[in-house]
Amino acid sequence: MRYAIATLFLAGSMWAQAPTPAAPAQPGRGGRGPQGPVVVSPEVGAGKITFRIHAPKAESVRLSAGDIPSSGQAPAMTKGENGIWEVTLTPPPGAYRYVFNVDGVRTIDPVNPSTSESNANTWSLVYLPGAEWMDTNRVPHGTVASVTYYSEALKRNRRMHVYTPPGYETSTQKYPVFYLLHGASDCDDSWTSVGRAGFILDNLIAAKKAKPMVVVMPAGHTSRTGGGGGGRGAAGQPDEFQQDFINDIMPYAEAHYRVLTDRNHRAIAGLSMGGSQTLNASLTHLDKFAYIGVYSSGLIGSFPRPAQPGQAAPPAPTGPSWEETHKADLDNPAKKGVKLFWFATGVDDGLMSTSKGTVEMLKKHGFSPSMKESPGAHTWINWREYLNEFAPQLFQ
Repeated sequence: MRYAIATLFLAGSMWAQAPTPAAPAQPGRGGRGPQGPVVVSPEVGAGKITFRIHAPKAESVRLSAGDIPSSGQAPAMTKGENGIWEVTLTPPPGAYRYVFNVDGVRTIDPVNPSTSESNANTWSLVYLPGAEWMDTNRVPHGTVASVTYYSEALKRNRRMHVYTPPGYETSTQKYPVFYLLHGASDCDDSWTSVGRAGFILDNLIAAKKAKPMVVVMPAGHTSRTGGGGGGRGAAGQPDEFQQDFINDIMPYAEAHYRVLTDRNHRAIAGLSMGGSQTLNASLTHLDKFAYIGVYSSGLIGSFPRPAQPGQAAPPAPTGPSWEETHKADLDNPAKKGVKLFWFATGVDDGLMSTSKGTVEMLKKHGFSPSMKESPGAHTWINWREYLNEFAPQLFQ
């Protein structure tokens, strides 16, 4: 049975915010004995977030929140006399995933109900407001549905998330459709939880900066171990994600939602792994997409990557290149119908050389891609901003 669970975007639903610090331990109720101290975590203040966890017997507690600038070293937390550990950080406005490491054991925040999924993990989620373009504002909000469909290509049930714009339920019009792909280690939940895609689209549409559109966010992995995610099948094997995407995801979305199905009203974009998948899907089906976006990515594995400080250079790609095996696709006259081919990568991103190499290859074959070099690295801080810049350029 197919079903959709709709989650309306409501102000304040994505983060915990409380004005008071942890309270002392409370007396027992109902014969349960004394209760532990009340813990408020995360506590969101003006430009700062305080994280707390009650672990009185722990000897070491650290916070792991990779996207928060300066937190990559897993900052140590300070233990109070009441057994509550805490640390305060001052990141830029945005959504952040985090977990605690308690004496070597990874755990989500036990008092924070907001979470974000990845391919094989669950993260606690906090949002620090202050960026108008992705805040939960008093504007009409769209709906995000978690949709289960049966994949004939993979012979099992799969899940995708679908955003429908404000007014979709009460209108009869058809909308353009935008397929938005996630990166490695993430899943179909990621763009709407840590990626804030629904709120970003709500704000753009309310400001009349972007056209109302349906956004389909599928699962890019075909197994929990990451299979099917690279945009290419293993040697001699079909690409499972591409089969699912072309033969199941697109037909399902275009049969179950009121979307326009011509090329000029269809867009695709993705970050990192999803960017490579975007290129594989769009360049081999140029008749289907007029708008293509590649965030922090390119044809991954097709171009040499520079060595990182203190490390040996990665091995150069071997065997026939993507360009050689896809020459007919690259020279397809349908390329003239591509209205936007947009790349964006951070200057500190390890995939910058891949992005630049892909752009130069496309230019050599008569495409006209644009390349934006932004500050920053391979993080959601950039990918949310790329979506905010890319979406207004669609379907104009």
